[in-house]
Amino acid sequence: MSIDPEMNAPDSEEEDDLFEHFNFTVDKGQQLLRIDKYLMIKIAGTSRNKIQVGIDAGSVKVNGGLIKSNYRVKPLDTISVSFATPPRDKEVYPEDIPIDIIYEDEQLILVNKSPGMVVHPAQGNWSGTLVNGLLFHCQNLPGQKDIRPGLVHRIDKDTSGILVIGKTEFALNFLGQQFFEHSIERTYYAICWGVPKELKGTIRSKIGRSPKDRKIQAIFPEDSEYGRIAITHYEVMETFGFASFVKFKLETGRTHQIRAHFQSIGHPLFSDSTYGGDKIRYMSSMAGYKAFIDNAFKICPRQALHAYSLGFIHPTTNEIMQFEQEFPEDFLSLLTKLRAING
Repeated sequence: MSIDPEMNAPDSEEEDDLFEHFNFTVDKGQQLLRIDKYLMIKIAGTSRNKIQVGIDAGSVKVNGGLIKSNYRVKPLDTISVSFATPPRDKEVYPEDIPIDIIYEDEQLILVNKSPGMVVHPAQGNWSGTLVNGLLFHCQNLPGQKDIRPGLVHRIDKDTSGILVIGKTEFALNFLGQQFFEHSIERTYYAICWGVPKELKGTIRSKIGRSPKDRKIQAIFPEDSEYGRIAITHYEVMETFGFASFVKFKLETGRTHQIRAHFQSIGHPLFSDSTYGGDKIRYMSSMAGYKAFIDNAFKICPRQALHAYSLGFIHPTTNEIMQFEQEFPEDFLSLLTKLRAING
C-alpha cells in the first residue's frame, strides 16, 4: 500500500504520528486466511507485494499488535492499516476554473483543452483539472461519484485540443459506443523529429504499459499476448530536414498511441520528454543549429501534439457533428519558426 506522493510531509512535531487509513473487524464466519490475502480482498487497487511491504514496515496491526505476512486472520480480529500521512479525500469537487467551450447543448459539451491542463483527478493531481471545472459548470454530469464524470475519452496533460464530454448518461453511452466501434473521426497534428522514410503510411501494433517503465507505453507485435491493438494512419505534410509536420488519423485510441508509435519508428515527437523527443535527435548543417533547437524547445516546452478535429453522430439528433480547433500559440509559433527555414 503506497503513500500518496502529493501529500506534504507532516510537520516536524507530528513526524512520528500515524494516521489510520483502514479498520476492519473480521466476520464471525471467516475461515483462517493469510492476512496479506485477506487485505488484498478488502482493499481495492492494491497488490500482495505492497501489502507485505506495509506489514514489514509495521503499518498493519491485528488486535493492536504487530504481525507478519503469514499471520492467519481469525473471526472477530480487529485489523488496522496506518500510514504517516492522513487518508486522502478522493472526492472530486467543483472548481471555478476557466474552460474554453467550443459547443454545448443539453447532451454534450465540446472543449478545447489547453496544454498543461490535466483532464481528470488522479494521484498527484486531485484538483485543478478539467473535470473539476466541468463539475462547476454543469453540476450534474453522469458518473458524479467517479473521478472521470462525463468523460468519453481523454488526451494527455501536455496535448492540446478537442474533447467531447457527455452531459447525460445516454449521451455518455452513445458516444462511448462510437469510440468502441472506432467510428469517431479524429485528426491530430504533430511535429516530429526527422522525416519518416514513407511519407504516408499506417502503423499497426499492440500497445501496452512497458514492463520496464510504467510511465510509458511499449510496442508489441500484433500476435503478442501483451497490449491492445493500435492503428495509426499518418501523412507527412511538410518537411524541415531535421523535423516534419505530420497529420494523424486514429483508428484506435490507446494511451500515448501517436507518441509511442512514432517513437518506435525513430521519429519521437518534438519536445516529448517521455519518449526522448526533448533532446536533439537529428543533426543539421544549419548555422547556429543547437541554439535554434534550444530556442524551439523554449517556444514549445511540451510534446508538439494537437487534437485538431473530432467528428461523431449526435446522441439525440443523429446529426453528423464535425468540429475543428486551430493550433494553440506555442504549437503555431514552433511551426512558424520551422517554416522560416524553408522560406
